[in-house]
Amino acid sequence: MPEPSQGLRLPAGQVTVLLGPCRVRQAVLDALDPATARHPGGPACGVVTVGSGPACSVDERLAALRQASGHRPAIVLVARLTDGLSATDRQTVLAQLRRLAATGPAVLVDDTDPVAALSVADCALRAGTDGSLRPEALSAAPHASVIRRVA
Repeated sequence: MPEPSQGLRLPAGQVTVLLGPCRVRQAVLDALDPATARHPGGPACGVVTVGSGPACSVDERLAALRQASGHRPAIVLVARLTDGLSATDRQTVLAQLRRLAATGPAVLVDDTDPVAALSVADCALRAGTDGSLRPEALSAAPHASVIRRVA
């Protein structure tokens, strides 16, 4: 698989959701190299990865996002953070991703429920089985109603 991190640009302050087959999305996150993340034209920047397993509580997942924010990263990679949660708890965690992005970092999300993750997304990338990544069109501001309802 080609390296998806070559030339990948994530918008700062926005939530980007990865779409495509589960194993392909996983391969994209695995192939990203935190050591080569850079601000445009600048030095390497901080990358934080946040993930959890189905046994973690919603409070533990929210705490992990707050901890990631405390590192003031430029990029936050979110791997299957809502796995095993109820629909209500999933929306609570996803709404926290919006709050995290609002503090400045680019947030790249690979979620077990990509449709739910799209409810807080600013943009999406479709991962192809050939290793390609292409922008996926979203309707205007899909996250606005979710944040009002959950916040």
